[in-house]
Amino acid sequence: MCYLIGMDDAVWIVAEPSGTAADLAAALGLPPAIGQILFNRKITDAETARRFLFGGTADLHDPFLLAGMEEAVGRVLQAVENGERILIFGDYDVDGILSVVMLHKALSTLGAKVEYFIPERLSEGYGLKDEHVGVAVERGAALVISVDCGIKASGFVRKARERGIEVIITDHHQPGDEIPDALAVLNPVLPGANYPDRRLAGVGVTFKLIQALFERTGRTAALRHYLKLVSIGTIADVAELRGENRILVKHGLRELDNVANPGLRSLIDVSGLRGRRISEGDVGFRLGPRINAAGRMGRTELAVRLFFSTSAAETDALARELDGLNAKRQAEEETIFKQAAERVRTRGLVRRYKILILGDSGWNRGVIGIVASRLARVFQRPVILFSCDGEKAQGSGRSVPEFSLIECLDACRDAFLSYGGHPQAVGCTLECGRIPEFRETANRVAAERISEDALRRKLRIDARLGFSDINGPLWDALSLLDPYGIGNPRPVFLVENAEIASPAQRLQGRHVKFLVRQNGRTVEAIGWDRAAWAESVSKGDRVDLAFSLQTSTYLGETRLYLGLEGLRRSQRS
Repeated sequence: MCYLIGMDDAVWIVAEPSGTAADLAAALGLPPAIGQILFNRKITDAETARRFLFGGTADLHDPFLLAGMEEAVGRVLQAVENGERILIFGDYDVDGILSVVMLHKALSTLGAKVEYFIPERLSEGYGLKDEHVGVAVERGAALVISVDCGIKASGFVRKARERGIEVIITDHHQPGDEIPDALAVLNPVLPGANYPDRRLAGVGVTFKLIQALFERTGRTAALRHYLKLVSIGTIADVAELRGENRILVKHGLRELDNVANPGLRSLIDVSGLRGRRISEGDVGFRLGPRINAAGRMGRTELAVRLFFSTSAAETDALARELDGLNAKRQAEEETIFKQAAERVRTRGLVRRYKILILGDSGWNRGVIGIVASRLARVFQRPVILFSCDGEKAQGSGRSVPEFSLIECLDACRDAFLSYGGHPQAVGCTLECGRIPEFRETANRVAAERISEDALRRKLRIDARLGFSDINGPLWDALSLLDPYGIGNPRPVFLVENAEIASPAQRLQGRHVKFLVRQNGRTVEAIGWDRAAWAESVSKGDRVDLAFSLQTSTYLGETRLYLGLEGLRRSQRS
């Protein structure tokens, strides 16, 4: 690895060429840069690379490999045959909402009597709670199936059994000290799950249950229709796009070219995506946030109704309402972000703490998670934000790649009324008065586990590339690598000693654009949200650029440009 420092003080980590990578590219008949990218992602043999690049739905694992699946399928089919009522209990984020929609549609296809229940984020909070047994009793349910939640719902399971109600848990979150004694627990992260892929999002686990049910009942041809929602939920939950997640997302995005569901069509229209090939970026930044806005703003039912409605007029109205909620969410997010960032800067918190922990009674608990994510990127350290309501504080946290936030919370478990999550994202509840104590305890843990190097922003560069290497075959080969996301980031390249060929321009006050020349070829470079760089370079300067290859289409013409990720003055003359 080669280490360089960019203008923004980010550490550039440049992967050095590998003989194995070159052999891999040759075996696949692809440009050398593609072999290096695969090698950087720890894909080192041709067979694994072929599955990564060309894997299809036939490569999905047998759903019955997941512990508990046989019991779950048997009980669901029994409920269908006996006409028993099934209650699906879900979460209020995109992953949970779409899991509810998928399973409800699948069970209805099988002829089940099925209802759903999703708690409201702002009034009820996350997950299956003991008191929710009353909902199942009221609905007359004989079987409850949780989706995207429930792995810590031991109390609910016990109370449900006392009322003669059986429970199937489907989840992907880390368990607590006790695994619920449910009829079946489908969760690939459990030590005894025996499943080949632990990375599934909640929609992925739900899909495996549907896959198993449809295989058992001879309906596998219908599975492809569920891939659209699986892809949206997986991307929105920021799940790692390797293994089955990659297959589900890749083929689900293709299915979005042909959408029959009126609600999804209306959502695509209001997001400005009609007639476009929808990418993972479109899902992550347009479709997902509008679905999420319903739960974040305490209106989860709107998103569920959107997908169940068969009236185009109603779905258009619902999609517009979700669009309005998303705009309101964005405004609240920006207000909270500015307030929190100002506190961090004016109080010098970055100098004092490796984990930033802040709270306020005026912060919307449905929005603080996304703000924590932004703050973590800006200050390059874990962030947990709390919304205080009376005596309780609801918290949401996001981390940096080198630090497991859920393990930190495990070490501080005595402080919480409840908590859970992933290495990179957590939620928790504690008494407001215990926030200062938790801040100190968490930072003692962080002092031992987070190195100073982990708190520096890093830009990982896949390969050096000359402008002469940027051609049609490379672009075609790069298209095999998408969809991009966690576990498979968009490739970043390094060009050295290039010449700035035009004055740098500011775009909309936020971005920078200039022409750059190397070996007689001139290419446009754009740095999104990098307006400050306009003052750092002049025409004729020699620079090194870290960039991804991007395209834009205007008036039917598609052109390639460099999406700037990093900029530094060249050390070569």
